Amino acid sequence: MTREQAEFHELHTKLMSLLDTSRELSDEEIYEQIDSLLLHKPEGRYRSLRRRDELRTELFNSVRKLDILQELVDNDQITEVMVNGLDGVFIEENGRVQRWEKGFYSREKIEDLVQSIAARSNRIVNATVPIVDARLENGARVNMVLPPVALNGPIITIRQFPKNPIGMRQLVAWGAITQEAVDFLQKLVISGYNIFISGGTGSGKTTFLNALSDFIPKDERIITIEDNAELQIQGVANLVRLEARKENTQGEHAITIRDLIRASLRMRPDRVIVGEVRGEETIDMIQAMNNGHDGSLSTGHGNSPRDMLARLETMVLMGIELPVSAVRRQIASGLDIMIHLGRMRDKSRKVLEIVEITGYRYETEEILTHTLFEFEEGRNSGEKLEGRLVKKGDLKQRKKLERAGFGK
Repeated sequence: MTREQAEFHELHTKLMSLLDTSRELSDEEIYEQIDSLLLHKPEGRYRSLRRRDELRTELFNSVRKLDILQELVDNDQITEVMVNGLDGVFIEENGRVQRWEKGFYSREKIEDLVQSIAARSNRIVNATVPIVDARLENGARVNMVLPPVALNGPIITIRQFPKNPIGMRQLVAWGAITQEAVDFLQKLVISGYNIFISGGTGSGKTTFLNALSDFIPKDERIITIEDNAELQIQGVANLVRLEARKENTQGEHAITIRDLIRASLRMRPDRVIVGEVRGEETIDMIQAMNNGHDGSLSTGHGNSPRDMLARLETMVLMGIELPVSAVRRQIASGLDIMIHLGRMRDKSRKVLEIVEITGYRYETEEILTHTLFEFEEGRNSGEKLEGRLVKKGDLKQRKKLERAGFGK
């Protein structure tokens, strides 16, 4: 423990003994106690005004906010915060992962922070239930894992999202997609095509779903369904946001994504947006798309459009016993378009493929696809990857476009 850490630890211990935790304290009351503590100078040491301000902020954050992580969460440039127990804190900034200069000095301090985050999200985490997903007040997604599952101490992973949602204009400026593809997708969304976004971890699926949802007509009734509410749907007045709930300590009263999808169909939605499908709820999402809720959107983890279709089959079979051929027919009938995203070796995120689901071939029992756009890599310019999304074919299933008035 460094001298600065020891000083903070001593002040923090004194502060917690002074605070009346039996009631809700205001920020002003906490600051008053901190200022009172900082008035007393440490024996034999000089404390600069700058150091005093740092301690004041750190002490307040340790009581009311996220301790040393608060300054990282407040930094818009940092997209990921990873606490590996006492082994260090790592951050992702501008696509690069690096070790942070600060860290926690005790395991108990990390555990206290884990319990604080879980309590604010109405979640339970302990040795019996050592893995939990939660979210922060700013909408950031948090995953926390405690011992005995985590061998090197409590693990906290925070995925941050921009305070101002990223739109298609910004994605075009970054080279993630072309304006031609954006114009095409806008027509598809307005026309009510069912669209599924696939990609690996950190490929930007949620960001792209947010941007795509901005094309939804503002007079429609939208229902969003998520494990942890992350979507930032803008400008829709008739918006219902649903979030799953974990079971209580007795293992009861869980509300699953599957429960929410079923409930949403009785809430008169024009469109249903499922943040991500991971399991048996996939069958309910596909059936919703097949039951007249055109224009529904969702995302999932996959390495390619073809791989995502195979994973959808597997996930559907988790929820219902059907022949594989019947499952494939359901998927082919429900989905219209798949958009695949990827994270490139230069850390940029790009749309790699836009694929149309054109039908089902009974003879071979396969889902038929047709590539509309595909990313073609160009020559490298230094560290930056060159290339662009190139149109490969025209849309075959055009009835929804024509009904929406976009012509033949």
